[in-house]
Amino acid sequence: MAACGAQAPSSEQAWLEAAQTFIQESLCPTDKELNVQFTQSVIDCVKTVWLSQGKYQGFTLPLSYSFVSVQNLRTHQRLPCCSHLSWSSSAYQTWAQKARPNGVPLPRERLLLVGTLTDLSGDLEQGSRNGSLYVKDNTGMLGCELIDLDLSWLGHLFLFPSWSYLPPARWNSSGEGHLELWEAPVPVFPLTVSPGPLTPLPVLYPEIASRLLRHRSKFRVEQQNLAGKLIQLSALVKSKKKAYFILSLGELSPTISQAISHVSIIVQIPAQLVWHRALCPGKAYVLTQLRVSRIRGHHYCVWMTSPSSHLMLLEPECVQELELEGPFLEADSKSLPTSSNFQDKKEPKGLMRDSRLLHYTGTVTGVLNEPAGLYELDGQLGLCLAYQQFHDLRRVMRPGVCLELQDVHLLQSVGGGTTRPVLASCLRGAILLRGFSCQKPGTQSSLQTHGASLYEQLVWERQLSLPLYLWAVKALEELACKLCPHLLRHHQFLQHSSPRNPSLGLQLLAPTLDALAPPSRSIRNAHKEILEEPHHCPLQKYAQLQTPYSFPTLATLAEEGRHRAWASFDPKVLLPLPEAAYLPCCQLNHRLAWSWICLPPAAFHPPQALVGVLVASSHKGCLQLRDRSGSLSCLLLAKHSQPLTDPQLIGCLVRTEKFQLVVERDVRSNFPSWKELGMTGFIQKQQARVYVQFFLADALILPVPRSFHHSSAPPQTESTCLGQSRLFLLSHKEALMKRNFCTSLGTTSEVPKPTLSFHVSGCWLGGTQKKERIGWGPPEPLTDENKDQKVLLIFLGSSVRWFEFLHPGEIYRLVAPGPATPKLFEVEGSSCTSQRPLELAGCVSCLTVQDEWTLELESAQDLPDMLGIHKALSGSLLTDLLGANVFLLPCSVTDSLVSFSAEILSRTVWNTEVRRCVKLTVAIGTADSEFLPRLDIYIEDPHLPPPLGLLPGARVHFNQLEKRISRSHNVYCCFRSSTYVQVLSFPPETTVSAPLPHIYLAELQQGTWGPFQATASCHVISVVSLQLLWVCAHCTSVCPQGRCIRQGPACSIQTSISQASIRLLVEDGTAEAMVTCRNYHVAAALGLCPNEWTSLLEFIRKPGRVVLKFTGPGAQLESSAKIEEPLILYLHTLCTSPSVLRPVVLSFELERKPSNITPLEPPRLQRFQCGELPLLTRVNPRLRLACLCIQESSEHPNSQGAFASSC
Repeated sequence: MAACGAQAPSSEQAWLEAAQTFIQESLCPTDKELNVQFTQSVIDCVKTVWLSQGKYQGFTLPLSYSFVSVQNLRTHQRLPCCSHLSWSSSAYQTWAQKARPNGVPLPRERLLLVGTLTDLSGDLEQGSRNGSLYVKDNTGMLGCELIDLDLSWLGHLFLFPSWSYLPPARWNSSGEGHLELWEAPVPVFPLTVSPGPLTPLPVLYPEIASRLLRHRSKFRVEQQNLAGKLIQLSALVKSKKKAYFILSLGELSPTISQAISHVSIIVQIPAQLVWHRALCPGKAYVLTQLRVSRIRGHHYCVWMTSPSSHLMLLEPECVQELELEGPFLEADSKSLPTSSNFQDKKEPKGLMRDSRLLHYTGTVTGVLNEPAGLYELDGQLGLCLAYQQFHDLRRVMRPGVCLELQDVHLLQSVGGGTTRPVLASCLRGAILLRGFSCQKPGTQSSLQTHGASLYEQLVWERQLSLPLYLWAVKALEELACKLCPHLLRHHQFLQHSSPRNPSLGLQLLAPTLDALAPPSRSIRNAHKEILEEPHHCPLQKYAQLQTPYSFPTLATLAEEGRHRAWASFDPKVLLPLPEAAYLPCCQLNHRLAWSWICLPPAAFHPPQALVGVLVASSHKGCLQLRDRSGSLSCLLLAKHSQPLTDPQLIGCLVRTEKFQLVVERDVRSNFPSWKELGMTGFIQKQQARVYVQFFLADALILPVPRSFHHSSAPPQTESTCLGQSRLFLLSHKEALMKRNFCTSLGTTSEVPKPTLSFHVSGCWLGGTQKKERIGWGPPEPLTDENKDQKVLLIFLGSSVRWFEFLHPGEIYRLVAPGPATPKLFEVEGSSCTSQRPLELAGCVSCLTVQDEWTLELESAQDLPDMLGIHKALSGSLLTDLLGANVFLLPCSVTDSLVSFSAEILSRTVWNTEVRRCVKLTVAIGTADSEFLPRLDIYIEDPHLPPPLGLLPGARVHFNQLEKRISRSHNVYCCFRSSTYVQVLSFPPETTVSAPLPHIYLAELQQGTWGPFQATASCHVISVVSLQLLWVCAHCTSVCPQGRCIRQGPACSIQTSISQASIRLLVEDGTAEAMVTCRNYHVAAALGLCPNEWTSLLEFIRKPGRVVLKFTGPGAQLESSAKIEEPLILYLHTLCTSPSVLRPVVLSFELERKPSNITPLEPPRLQRFQCGELPLLTRVNPRLRLACLCIQESSEHPNSQGAFASSC
């Protein structure tokens, strides 16, 4: 577009010829012949502006500039640019420096723009006027913005010496750019100045005009002229029916009594809407031919312009105050009616705040969220334009724009995640453009281009308060960053919500918004908002918002969980003293090998809400929530004790505020003893498994249409619309684990690797069904009606994603897309499994589920023919679930596979280089027992790591565990390939430890199950044995004088720990029991205080081991070293003293586990002597108990022991 700089007359002639051609085509009126004077006037105007810069270097014409038409700008100018004809290069460089360093200045193009300035959007008349400005030529028109508009400019041809052009933004649906006119345009032809009135214009000033409105019934009000100073200018309000704005005129020099006198005028004539751009607060104006009109829905009248009204600057010599007579001229204290609704509202005292109304001029320094109308002013204030209609202003808003805000609300401490003060403008205030930005618009992301209609819906339909609106905008940004564009598309996620086409973004926020701001039927009334006093609008009162929820990415949530898990990992807390002081290093490290924490949403500040797309992993076989940051494993239950069964949930959007973030910590450590627990250097390896668990009933489930997904689905062809399916009833499901599958001979030379897979067994329900237009056709007849329909389905590869949805007792439809294949579901045998598994499963055939096949859940009620079979199978499954405790019987009596439901009490891990094992201790729920028996379940490879959700406090159903008997005749269970585990309930968020039941010892000798743990008030009869020793913390060998005596290689760690045990004979008047106390419980049994106990153990350190057995009135000593008599005498005296043989409250558990199948010792005959009469009676065997705690009885306070003076 630049011409050569040669001084030859030929260059000027070429430029003039090009200019004449352009003017004739683009500027000359089409209905008139060629006008040489018109062309010359345009060129002369350009020359005048060009020569005004003073540095034209001898050129009388701007040869480097070329004319540009509106059409060329719209079609060819793809990048933002600016043109400054009257500026020198140095002036432009100085101007461009203002954009740096944070922005890029607009690039300069040498273009000449000439056109007509108009407020008509086309060739139509007033109906097309809406207050916008345009630059027009013969090729088209462009919208424009102008700082100071003179109404006399409209309709005239101008040269625009300084302007910038911005192509259409991505959000602009019209696809048209706009012009920014930096300087006053230069008229091509002189403007005609309208002469003033010959006689002074009669006018009314605001005070008299206001009284005239109040007493209109006593006086005939005709069209009047009003004069005054512009003190208030509202926003330009555009509705479906009409557009208007309201201005208020005040007294020129108000007295004290006239300080509040003002009159409001409504301007709604389309041709007069452009006045809004010309009005300047603080200047004095005259508005002619005004009439009085009543606003619909209001009980008062206002002044309103008529089609013949004019706007002009007030010149005192051209006006004359109109003199009226009447009683209404007297002072009247009444003002316009006020809003009663605002006064009658009862707001909570101390919670609501009043915003401040002020004027502010500042510069935009940042665009926070353009569709939501959020910007940054002067680097320290927030600016919200959402409560106005700011469509025209939005296109010029970018860093560097200067704004004048009239009657803007200042809100401080709004909360909701917003920390800075916020300026927000309602309809009463005007936003006036006072300066354009020299910065080039930045690249807009999809988040910054979509969602404007949705944000308008939050303000105008949901009528959210500003704090809640700011939170909603921030929440939508978080959600969009989580889900778009990889999972969902921005424009669909942030689309306007309607009943037929709801917005996913608004649906995700609906639970919170409905609770904090229920939908209101009231409509925002613009007239009341602008006119009524005292002022009332959505921004007038506000309350600081506590952030309801935040929506972190799944990766952030998982990382925060890991951080908190390891920050709270303290071995001293997990193994507190005094328990840890008596543990050898192997037990110490095993107890630390696994631990877990559960974080509810309330554990975070602000509370967290979980949002993601539900997917099924084909690599892990578990469900996952996925967002843009990654995926997070999850464990879902439909509701309490009800598993997830519907595969249609895959691909749905899930939002829940009630969940548990579980972090399982696996630690491999080599702590020598409890003394080193505070040293992190002994931790060799640590890793965490993070997942969430929640009930589907507590979640919001939103189906996502296929068109919402970013990766568009392939076009539907005839083959993809076809398909065939077959129903089957699932009876058993096996474990998800890695299995070996044989491959066809000669297919590959590589050794096959174990493949993640699982099996299910069931029976076909009818024949194959083909896809029809309205659903599935009738089942095909079976070739052999007498053939057994039992089948074994093998899921491997991608098909393992269905594992979490398959459950016994449910009916599923196996769907194979594509053209029909004969006998697709009737394959006999299998190449990937031997005949033995088929025989064990009771099936005659198996079928490998293909990766592209899908599953659908069917309801038995929709299949009347299958309802009876479904009820029969469900009844048998329920019988198995609630059956008797078969695990209590010997293996010779019952099957080795057992199933039951139980609550997990504890979980421990053995994690060594030789063996990996997880032990679960569970309490099995039975219908006929008040107290729950306990059982140990062991999980080993290849079932490690264990399934999700096996946590203490969770209730789980175990199906087909293998029952075994230990050498000590205890029954325990192990996982095997047929084992199936289903979590029935999650651990409670708050655990309240119930006190142990208080019983009599005789209750434990009854036939029914007694409590495994209980409390009894009893009396210590005698001490049976006492053992005190020091052992090696590494190998548990005896350590006399603190040295390990193990033969062979010496222990690398010479650390010794003390251990102790005592056996007491107690009775409570109903039965006797032998109680074993260990370690720190021995001190309580002996009645020793901590100092006495520590001193006693130090005396034992030298010999290393002391064992006393009390078989009668004396003590027999067993020791590895010679013990001095004072120590023996002291222990003998202490064990036979009343400080030991005393009433106590004993908390205990049975030494004999409920799973022990050793026959109970029968009652024995024992002879008693009662005086001279011998008595022979049956006596039950003594109970054997393990001490959990010894407390002093309230009837017998504890003596302070032998060394009371030293404690």
